[in-house]
Amino acid sequence: MNRIDILPALSEIFADDTERSGRSIGAILVDSGRLSPDDAECILRFQKEQGVRFGEAAIELGLLTREDIRFALARQFDYPCISGDDTRLDGTLVAAYRPDMPIVEQLRALRSQLVLRWFEAAPAKAPARKVLAIVSPGKREGRSFIAANLAIVFSQLGERTLLIDADLRAPAQHSLFALGHGPGLSGMLSGRAGGEAIVRAPALRSLSILPAGPLPPNPQELLSRSTFSDVLDIATRHHDVVLIDTPAAGSYADALTVAIRAGGALMVARKDQSSLPGFRTLAHNLRASCTVVGSVLNDNCR
Repeated sequence: MNRIDILPALSEIFADDTERSGRSIGAILVDSGRLSPDDAECILRFQKEQGVRFGEAAIELGLLTREDIRFALARQFDYPCISGDDTRLDGTLVAAYRPDMPIVEQLRALRSQLVLRWFEAAPAKAPARKVLAIVSPGKREGRSFIAANLAIVFSQLGERTLLIDADLRAPAQHSLFALGHGPGLSGMLSGRAGGEAIVRAPALRSLSILPAGPLPPNPQELLSRSTFSDVLDIATRHHDVVLIDTPAAGSYADALTVAIRAGGALMVARKDQSSLPGFRTLAHNLRASCTVVGSVLNDNCR
């Protein structure tokens, strides 16, 4: 497919983009503490002597790394991503740490397809489509990986994005986003918590998370309650995009329940692992009760 980079390619990173941002790469790095004023002056002298760009001069002198330049460029373009030396979030959140990776390009392409086919494709006079369940038949097929990174790329687009972890059996999102323990979705469904259970993702503007919360003894019953619809009503009033992570649909009925409430589902299969009969059965069951927006062949983790 054609590549459409949100961040420029590395060959463009060394530009001093003051005319686009109003602040130079050097100023951003000095203000952030990544570069001392004396080193910045050294880089500027070398830049003038050699006739090269600021970033290129800094790297040749060994005073900055490509990671530093990526950080400054993200600040210039108001593009929320996380420095590689920031270890608060799990490394599998590649859309936050490495927005220039090919897999993130694929996630952006998936985002575009979902916008066209689902989020902006509601019939005239019909309610806006804001909710999408991420489902797959088996375990370790990539639902949490896809849901988390897809939520990040939607938030990077500037959409107010909420990621709900509705896997009340083996949740992952609280761990990926280093959220600790809170009331979460199970707390809201049981009436023990309200909207305060939704938390902002560290260092990522426009992204919020509703973690699963304490594991309940009755997840299927909780998700079947009308309070789950109330949670989604709250979510859609305050967010543009709501993505829901789910448990393995082949093992539990929870995923189908969630997909019905969402109205739409994105199916995930993992290369060399997913069962084709199981995938077909899930697709058949989903189509009987909601819209299958598309499918993803995942070759990654979780």
